[in-house]
Amino acid sequence: MKELLKRHSSTAIFLLLLLGSVFYFTDRGEDIQQLTGLTMGTSYQVQIVDMPEDIAAEDLAADIGELLNQLDTKTFSTYASNSELSRFNRHGVNVPFSASEQMIEVLLMAQEISALSGGAFDVSVGPLVNLWGFGPDLAVFETVPTQSQIDAAQSRVGFQFLRISPSNQEIWKTRDVYVDLSAIAKGYAVDQLAEYLDQIGIDNYFLEIGGELKIKGSKPGSEGWVPAIEAPVDAASQVYQIFYSRGDNIAVAGSGDYRNYFEEEGQRYSHEIDPRSGRPVTHSLAAAYVIDESTARADALATTYMILGPDAAEALALRQGQAVYFIYKSDEDGFEDYVSAEFSRYLGNDLQ
Repeated sequence: MKELLKRHSSTAIFLLLLLGSVFYFTDRGEDIQQLTGLTMGTSYQVQIVDMPEDIAAEDLAADIGELLNQLDTKTFSTYASNSELSRFNRHGVNVPFSASEQMIEVLLMAQEISALSGGAFDVSVGPLVNLWGFGPDLAVFETVPTQSQIDAAQSRVGFQFLRISPSNQEIWKTRDVYVDLSAIAKGYAVDQLAEYLDQIGIDNYFLEIGGELKIKGSKPGSEGWVPAIEAPVDAASQVYQIFYSRGDNIAVAGSGDYRNYFEEEGQRYSHEIDPRSGRPVTHSLAAAYVIDESTARADALATTYMILGPDAAEALALRQGQAVYFIYKSDEDGFEDYVSAEFSRYLGNDLQ
């Protein structure tokens, strides 16, 4: 019989100090103003240094809310029945679908990372995620699926069945696949929010949606921002490692398998489903963190590394020259780390 131990929605990988789910800017002092709220099934946080004098905080909050609503319920949501993605998932096979610029941009990046990872990252993995009980309909989950059930779900999975035509602004599917962009859309929303702030002349900020970050400039006093990596344990959040932005413009995302899983007959099943095997991953990689220029890319790569596992993840990160921080489960019930040279420069004393 199934014993469901943990079933959480997406949780923030990074520990962040939130001041509550409000939809207006609050003054934190020291010339930092903060906006927090809810979007994409999680929370968001915007910290801005030196708010432009010609922009009212209320107007900026309204613009941010409108932007995030557009990207969430009107574009990428699988829960909103009339979102662009939901309508595409109901759309017929081999029938062109007029897509927004945002949808095409995200799908092109997803396809690129799918090819890069040999299919480890696949936005059409939804049928398998649902089969294993980690999708939006928890009622479908009863027990560990049989191989025949896995095979049937896997027949509807494959990034190669998606076609994208940027010139015509059309997308279509050559098989009845179900697309879920939750492993890249939050990061993309952070990038879009950062682009908006850049356009209106804000040069120092800290943005976060569901643990995916975009950091630009510095805090007051030219101090770097200091994010904290969460320990990969299923307990109260605790800091595992801190790092320093050093005034760089960086995007950061993380992924882990320690808060969303179930157990049946003593076997642990992670929510990280490998689309190539149709089964949850079983390797020792507990969490992966990525620094990149794009939060969307970092978001997708963090998931990719979690699917690939230690050896393949390290090899891919090395080939890409990627800044990564991996945390492994050790044989002694502790943890070990792998830190790429590109990531290590953000560790240590902020004055270095």
